[in-house]
Amino acid sequence: MPKDPLCGMAVDESTEFHSERDGEKFYFCSPACKSKFDESPDKYAGAVPGNGATSTSHRDGTQNLKLSIIGMDCVTCAVSIEKQLGAMDGVKKINVNLTTENAFVEYDPAKVNGKQIADSIGAAGYRVGKATLNLGIGGMYCGSCVTKIEEGLARTPGVLSASVDLASESAVIDYVPATVQMKGIKEVIEKLGYRVFDSAPPRDGVDRPGEMDEAQKARLEEYRTLMRKFIFAASVGAPIIIFSYAKLLGLPADFYEGTETARYIGIAMGLLTLPVMFWSGSQFFTGAWAALKSRSANMHTLISTGISAAWIYSTIAVLFPQIFPKQALAGQFYDTVTVVVALVVLGMALEIRAKGKSSEAIKKLIGLQPKTARVVRDGKEIDIPVEEVVLDEIVVVRPGEKVSVDGVLVEGSSSLDESMITGESIPVEKQAGDEVIGGTINKTGSFKFKATKVGKDTALAQIIEMVQQAQSSKAPIQRVVDKVAGYFSPAVMIIAVLAFIIWFDFGPQPALIYALIVFVTTMVIACPCALGIATPISLMVGVGKGAENGILIKSGQALEMAQKINSIVLDKTGTITVGKPSLTDVVASNGMSENDILHFAASVEKGSEHPLGEAIIRDATERGIPVTDSSKFNAIPGHGVEAVVDGQTVLLGNSRLMKDRHVELANVQEKSNDLAANGKTPMFVAVDGKVAGIVAVADTVKEDSKEAILHLKSMGLEVVMLTGDNRGTAEAIARQVGIDRVLAEVLPEEKAFNVQKLQQEGKKIAMVGDGINDAPALAQADIGLAIGTGTDVAIEASDITLINGSLKGVVSAVELSRATMKNIRQNLFGAFFYNALGIPIAAGLLYPFFGVLLSPMIAGAAMAFSSVTVVTNANRLRRFVPGKEH
Repeated sequence: MPKDPLCGMAVDESTEFHSERDGEKFYFCSPACKSKFDESPDKYAGAVPGNGATSTSHRDGTQNLKLSIIGMDCVTCAVSIEKQLGAMDGVKKINVNLTTENAFVEYDPAKVNGKQIADSIGAAGYRVGKATLNLGIGGMYCGSCVTKIEEGLARTPGVLSASVDLASESAVIDYVPATVQMKGIKEVIEKLGYRVFDSAPPRDGVDRPGEMDEAQKARLEEYRTLMRKFIFAASVGAPIIIFSYAKLLGLPADFYEGTETARYIGIAMGLLTLPVMFWSGSQFFTGAWAALKSRSANMHTLISTGISAAWIYSTIAVLFPQIFPKQALAGQFYDTVTVVVALVVLGMALEIRAKGKSSEAIKKLIGLQPKTARVVRDGKEIDIPVEEVVLDEIVVVRPGEKVSVDGVLVEGSSSLDESMITGESIPVEKQAGDEVIGGTINKTGSFKFKATKVGKDTALAQIIEMVQQAQSSKAPIQRVVDKVAGYFSPAVMIIAVLAFIIWFDFGPQPALIYALIVFVTTMVIACPCALGIATPISLMVGVGKGAENGILIKSGQALEMAQKINSIVLDKTGTITVGKPSLTDVVASNGMSENDILHFAASVEKGSEHPLGEAIIRDATERGIPVTDSSKFNAIPGHGVEAVVDGQTVLLGNSRLMKDRHVELANVQEKSNDLAANGKTPMFVAVDGKVAGIVAVADTVKEDSKEAILHLKSMGLEVVMLTGDNRGTAEAIARQVGIDRVLAEVLPEEKAFNVQKLQQEGKKIAMVGDGINDAPALAQADIGLAIGTGTDVAIEASDITLINGSLKGVVSAVELSRATMKNIRQNLFGAFFYNALGIPIAAGLLYPFFGVLLSPMIAGAAMAFSSVTVVTNANRLRRFVPGKEH
């Protein structure tokens, strides 16, 4: 029976109140609802009352999806999109409106989902308007919680993708605002039995004094509550254990054992255990009920069932001992209930505390942002909150202060400590015209700069957002683990029931007591929590550690792939080399000094704007050599330049220029050939028709490139150079840095093709580049690493960004990836090994051979601390130091 889209009331299809919209009929309970719908059909069309969505679920199971499309210019675009979507299995009806730039899609969610539809539109060359929602989620304790939330969101019309991270207790959700609202998404999660709060930290990257975000407050409050619950459970459990094991503890028990007093003590223990179960262990029952409503099982289901069975059995034994055939069967397990609850709650509290340490990297990044800025307004310097700084405002920075926002230095000079952003410990000298980064520390002089990026646009805020997104993403291995975790709890319940039946039918007497112990122990020892957090907790620490060392990893997939690569392709210019020419050699001849040659060469180039000339002038200035004005300047294309300097005619150019002007080069030609063989560009200097010497210019190799490349090779990686330079220059550079394989004279459009050819050799390729022409190759490679000093296009196309521009960052990225994946494998092995070993032992597998039967209390302790062990192991990654063995 259809529902009124306004009030949600079930309506018979025979009603006279109905309207039609985009080929879909809507039925109403009254003329009032129909009138409201007809006034604003876009507002109500397809609404599913109560979840804030604007999407229709039809009787045949299909759903409607409204998408905003960006990039349509003509009617052909609409036809192209309709054709693209029409080819998809499961898409029933498509209507693309060019005027409103919207697409209305009816689809079968059993065959295709919203993300696949959006991706298909993207493949056609258009973009889908979507929003990203970051939420904190409370009440998650195991991998099945993650699976339940992700599956629930995936079924929600308008949600394109959802990635839930157990370690950070957060979710990143891509959704279509026109189809589902933020409120609707939150309600979906809350209906599944979890708490929702706005995720932290603030998106402007500003850490305000004394301010905690909602997520941090929730976690702190949860930790305090769990500790209070533990203390209460332990306090109540202590006397219960004393009375339960009085003889074992050497205490007098003869005066009440076997008397009516013992029965009253049992009743008292049962009553005392109730608040332990329903307050200290309340989260087990609420979590189990939420799982039951969604027809699933989780950690809470296992624990609540186990302690409930123990309490019910104990209470029956106390109140009605006569129904048991033997007195030995009338055992009490109140001690088991209180100890299991206390230990598991303590484990949960310690896990929350350990998770807080795992996210310290992001807290450090947020803490870099200064609280105030000193700006010049109306000719006066005033201090204002950093979020009030506006674009193009002049900001003053004094020695020892932090740079408040990103900008360009306009007055003064200083050296800045950028280690917190780039990972490079050596201070960087800054002059007028240089860029400064918010969050860096001014070491010496005072200066003024003009703000160019503020708020969420600053480099620091974007780094924080990128790190958050990466920490909340999933490595491919995690998706497999999540599927396993989804089946884990039901499987454990089946094993526990089977173990109970086997022990009851075939176990020693009293069989019922043994069967109950085995059932409770099996339910309690299983730990889906350790399995669920094994991957995301290591990923969180690894990504955060990368950010601390100037390595921005965009996703868990990138981190996992980096440890699989076996070949690294390096672009030459700007990656291996500095990326701009520098003067490398000055060769004097015919009685000229090096200073004389530089004086003439720089003075001639003063009238030129050629980059090679700029390198000569820059070097002469740094040496204190005077650069004078020249006259009769003449640029000779393909040859060089000539001018009159200090009354003398000076030529600066290649051998062709010297040959045309009949300048003899015999005594310097051999040196010129040697320089060219080493990848340098030699330029002859002639004064009044006689050769005076040579100046050589080259794009020099970065100081640490050779060391980094040797390190990569020592790690078992093949290193390949890819460049558009001629083979001679390329091979000269390759010899300097120790690269054996060179792909030279490659056109920009052919770089991606060359990467593809290497992949066809069966290699996993990492591409490192910095320019716009590197972007296709970065995208083609299995993993792309962009030099942070490069272009925005290259950075956008990459999977990992190296902020400081050094190839040592590539080494660190691979090392970090290997260390993180090793840590993840350790965690997964530990979690699987614990459960694979613990569950059979709890089920009594060792009893026939060794007479060993595990106590439920020991099982509870093991379960509680197994997840803490996983988190502690992940936190070892915090000690990661680039360049050291891990």
